[in-house]
Amino acid sequence: MTPAELTGALEAIIYAADEPVTVEQLAAAVGEEKTGVRAALDLLVASYAIEERGVEIRRVAGGYKFYTKPQHHDAVRRFIKALRPPLRLTMPALETLAVIAYKQPATQPEVQEIRGVNCAGVIQTLLEKRLITTAGRKHVLGRPILYRTSKEFMMRFGLSDLDELPSLKEFEQLARDALGTDEGLAPAEFEPVAESAPAAAAPDADDAIGASEASESETSREETSSSSVPSTTDESH
Repeated sequence: MTPAELTGALEAIIYAADEPVTVEQLAAAVGEEKTGVRAALDLLVASYAIEERGVEIRRVAGGYKFYTKPQHHDAVRRFIKALRPPLRLTMPALETLAVIAYKQPATQPEVQEIRGVNCAGVIQTLLEKRLITTAGRKHVLGRPILYRTSKEFMMRFGLSDLDELPSLKEFEQLARDALGTDEGLAPAEFEPVAESAPAAAAPDADDAIGASEASESETSREETSSSSVPSTTDESH
């Protein structure tokens, strides 16, 4: 396979994939060594980085995926919203998601202790929306279930790993932009959470608005292929 053929094949695979594609998956698909695939990916990513391009390829959730560029988010968002209402979360759900994101892995009792209210229903909603997932059980009396953020969360918020989690103030803005809430998170409730670093990184997890809005439309190949959230505020193919 010539360099041009390899680059073209990688571009096609990333474009067609519903989720971020890893170097290992790409190498297996094209029958090339990972070093050659990485070199071709660098060239491909650079080719989309020029100002004239409306989309770009970014590394997210352990793989590569198409995203719309920030300067086009308003136009893409209007288009997506015209097709289907955006995903919205209630403030209790956003607050619970923030607690889990910054304290993970965390049990339901631990989340409830921080928030001061019963979170069972909200946690179930976050599980159904695939923003969090289970992470085994804690080795304490009763062995409560542990929860952590999911790959979907990483994609919506445009994160490669949990070390990239923004400050709580930034998280509030990202949540409004990505999940369609017009309210703000309650800062006082999260002061204790902000001080703690993530306890464990999610396995294989950039601005995710793109990822989530992409899932809301196949046409989001132009960007949006998953759902709707940011690393700043991006829409993905």
